[in-house]
Amino acid sequence: MARTKLNPEFEIEVDGETYVWRLQRTPHWSKDPTERHGMAIAVHHVEGKREVVIEFPPGEQPRYGAPQLKTEQVPRKLVATAIASALEPAGSP
Repeated sequence: MARTKLNPEFEIEVDGETYVWRLQRTPHWSKDPTERHGMAIAVHHVEGKREVVIEFPPGEQPRYGAPQLKTEQVPRKLVATAIASALEPAGSP
């Protein structure tokens, strides 16, 4: 599927491996707590085909009239930490 300018992809290096990520979903707030969603990023290895979606908590609702979150505003350190965390093996039961 071709990516448009509205949904750019970025390369990031984590633990010596290169990954490609994009903003999958922007945060969404509602009066109903079950309808609140945080941002989500889609990530795949530069040579891989499978993709993982990493979701974040919604955080605080911005003031009325605040601009929408743009991909360029997402901190690269946050993305790198999320990818590294997703790659860690699950703890033993």
